[in-house]
This record gives sequence, C-alpha cells and structure tokens, in this order.
Amino acid sequence: MTDTLQPFGQAPLAPYACRPAASRGRLVAEAESPTRSGFQRDRDRIVHSGAFRKLKYKTQVFVYHEGDYYRTRLTHSLEVAQIARSISRVLGLNEDLAEALALAHDLGHTPFGHAGEDALNACMAPFGGFSHNDQTLRILTRLERRYADFDGLNLTWETLEGVVKHNGPLLPLRPGTVLPVTIRAFQDVWDLELATNPGAEAQVASLADDIAYNNHDIDDGLRAGLFTLDEVAELPLLGPIVREVRERHPGLERGRLIHETVRRLIDRMVVDLLTETRRRLAEARPGSAGEVRAAPRALVAFSDAMLADQVPLRAFLKQRMYRHYRVNREMSKCKRVVAALFELFLAEPNCLPTQWQAELAACGDDGKGNCGDLGVRARLVADYIAGMTDRFALAEYARLFDMDAKT
Repeated sequence: MTDTLQPFGQAPLAPYACRPAASRGRLVAEAESPTRSGFQRDRDRIVHSGAFRKLKYKTQVFVYHEGDYYRTRLTHSLEVAQIARSISRVLGLNEDLAEALALAHDLGHTPFGHAGEDALNACMAPFGGFSHNDQTLRILTRLERRYADFDGLNLTWETLEGVVKHNGPLLPLRPGTVLPVTIRAFQDVWDLELATNPGAEAQVASLADDIAYNNHDIDDGLRAGLFTLDEVAELPLLGPIVREVRERHPGLERGRLIHETVRRLIDRMVVDLLTETRRRLAEARPGSAGEVRAAPRALVAFSDAMLADQVPLRAFLKQRMYRHYRVNREMSKCKRVVAALFELFLAEPNCLPTQWQAELAACGDDGKGNCGDLGVRARLVADYIAGMTDRFALAEYARLFDMDAKT
C-alpha cells in the first residue's frame, strides 16, 4: 500500500460511514452495552455463534480431508474480515460493522461448498429453493437459539441489511426470479430497503470477499498442483507480479515465491479498490450512509481495468481449479451425499435426531406423512443438512446407508 493512501492509524469516521449511535436498532429492543458499540456486539455474537464455529469444517474448494493446509469457510471468512477492516480503516468507515459482515457472509453455506448448495437447491426446487445468502439470514434471525428473549442473534438493522444486500440491491427482480423465502418473509417484518444499495461497509465486505477468494484460490491451487506458476504468469493480472518477484528474488524457493506473488496481488487489488472508491466518493460527495444507499451505483468498486483483468483470472480458476477432474470427482460424490440425505429425511423424518423431530411436531408434522404442508418438513430438513459440516454429513451418510456403520 502506498504512502499516499494513509494506511496507518484509525481515521475519524467519514460522514458516509455507518454510526452505531445512528443505528436503526434491533428488532427486539435491548439495553445498550456500556462497553461495546452495537456493531461490536453484532460481531461478537457472530463469533460466538454455533454456525460460525462450524465453518471450520466446511469446504471452500477442497473437502476437509484433502489436507489441513487448504482454506475452509472459516479461514476464508477470517481473511475476508482482515481485508475488510484494512480497507474500512483507510476509507474512514466503521471497521466493526465491516468485520461483522465479513464474518457472517458465509454462515449459510452447506457442507461441500457450492456443490452442496447446488444439490440442496435442486432438492428444494419444489419448496422455494435454497440459497446460502437466504440461509444466512435464516440463521441470524431464527436458527441460532442462544438467548432467552429472542430467536436468532437479534443483530442491528445495518448488519442484517448488509448481509442480505452485500452483493447489491435485490429489487427490482430479474425476470423469472423471486425473492428467497426467508428474505421475503423477513422483509414483511422489517424493511431492509431491498431496492437500494447497501451501506459502504457492506460494499467493502463484498469486494474483500472477491479479493480473498481470488487470491487464496490461486494459492491453494498452486500448492495442490492443479496448475503452475508459469501458467498463471500468462494471465494479465499475475504475469507482471510473477516476473517482478522472480527478477527481484532469483532462485527463491517455490513456497516463498507463491506467497510473495499472492501477497503482492492482494496489495494491488486493495490499492486499486481504494483509488477507484476515493474517486467515486469525491465525485458523489455523499454526506451520510443514507446517501451511499441512495446513490445510483455502488461507490466502493474496482477500476474498469482491474475488473477487466479479473475476467481471465476467474475463467482460468474456473477451468483449471473449480472444474478440475479431481475437484469434480469429489464434488460429484458430495452432491450425491446431500441429495441422498435430503431424500431419506424427507421420506422418513423419524430418522432425524430427536430434537429435529420435536421441531417437526411443533409445526404439526407427526413424522408419518400427516404434516399438512410438505414444504415445512422440506425446509426443516434443509436447515438440518445445511447446518452440517463436511465430516458430519459424511458420517451421517455412512450411519444411514452403510449396514456396518454404527448408528
């Protein structure tokens, strides 16, 4: 990061930052903490949640048993949070809110990453579908049950809005699409202003996610041997960096060469984002977080040149990593695991753990087909499966389908 970007020290909050004192509050009113801001409490509740802990054994790209070195959803979320905090500090945004959003953004992911999500979405197609972003809101507002006075974590409006809209406005809908079921239901209870941009902190968290996964997927793919440094050096974004590192450090061992390349790429993407965002902020001159939301376009952004350079990078990763036959084989098995679990639990809910059967009973489902609304049972089964870690899903599959496995 260059000196002109003033990276060191916490700057005063900018006029367009989200301020805890101006928060729209929580759905269930609570006394304020004497020691922490509302956004700090949100972050802390996320960190202490069961869903956050389970990210340790949820796939990013490689299933957990492929090796301990590769990223998981947990380590990915921590990397996103670090990048989001750094960017927010330079821009005068609220670091605590940005960190809370970064830590929460993947809570709704199924086991086995996007393969698991695709499989569960296919299973849930007759019942409103499944998306990890919708499931994140479901976790934050319903499924986490730790507090005596409410379900969920009772987070501030700004955190919930940022989680739901971190990839941009949800309205107007694209043709042929509908709002996900949980978001639609929650919107009737508390308006998250789905047609506007999210706050600047959520925009930062979204692009910090892009920076993190682009870079750590390169790192993991190189270390897994799916492609080589010479191959990524053909990409417009990576080529100059690889050449620069090799010229400055001739003979550098492979592990250090990979790390040096990746860290420089992160730096260039961050600096580009900061430069373009400052240009947009100077042009728009927002005087409040509300004006950021009302802006006709996102104010936190990469330059057009950086966006263009990311296209071949993502195409390369898609072809050489996400669709590599070794990854495809694992993901094919994982999809079958999720589909088989869903089919069995939907047909035989008496195989669910006792507490989940009690949930069904509370919804009027006797577990014998007399449920009134099969969609209620399907959604509960989806909640159970989505909350599994990779290893628990594999163990549950073995317990249900392997005659020699202990139940």
